[in-house]
Amino acid sequence: MRFMLVYPILFGIIGRYALPAIAETSDFAIEPYADFILAVLTMITPVAFGALIGFSILEDRDDNIIDSVNVTPLSFNQFMSFRLIMVFIFSFAACMFVIWFSDIVALSWGKIIVVAAITSLSAPLTGLIINIFSSNKIEGFAIMKLMGMIIILPVISLIFTDAKELFFGIVPAFWPAKMISAIVRGDDLVHLSYNLYLWIGLGYALFSNAIIYRIFNRKIVG
Repeated sequence: MRFMLVYPILFGIIGRYALPAIAETSDFAIEPYADFILAVLTMITPVAFGALIGFSILEDRDDNIIDSVNVTPLSFNQFMSFRLIMVFIFSFAACMFVIWFSDIVALSWGKIIVVAAITSLSAPLTGLIINIFSSNKIEGFAIMKLMGMIIILPVISLIFTDAKELFFGIVPAFWPAKMISAIVRGDDLVHLSYNLYLWIGLGYALFSNAIIYRIFNRKIVG
């Protein structure tokens, strides 16, 4: 919980103070790369929160807490739903803070809330994927590092403004990253519109979470 409180503050400070200071001393212009910078700061947040819940679930599995839940009035799905919804809420609040406090781009609160919400759907997804492919914390750490590297793909996609960008669409974080780019650059300079990125991204994120949770449930519960 302490880590969850400190993490978004750290990234907000980097965006608001560290990057402008570096830009001033090195004659680096932030404005042309504002969507890249904001996408990186925003995308890292749910992955970090997802890794935390992923390791928490791994620890529960090691301590046989999952098996204990099965003999209580609380069902496994209720137990996991509470955990995953909580990590989504924490990630949502953290993403909103990072986008607002970093002040890389001036966004309305409406867009901050929408971008943060869709981005934060990657948090439970990350935690579930870590547990699907890991049976212990060492394997979980390796998968976590791989999940962190996947953030690079949505950022790379911002280079493209034609149909080639859709090759990166398999990564759920691609869609909120392109939403940010559409806000910064305008709909005329991206392949799809902000609204299309929003609705496709929302549908794809919900679908991905549902499928991955079913796979996770089958692996853990059988």
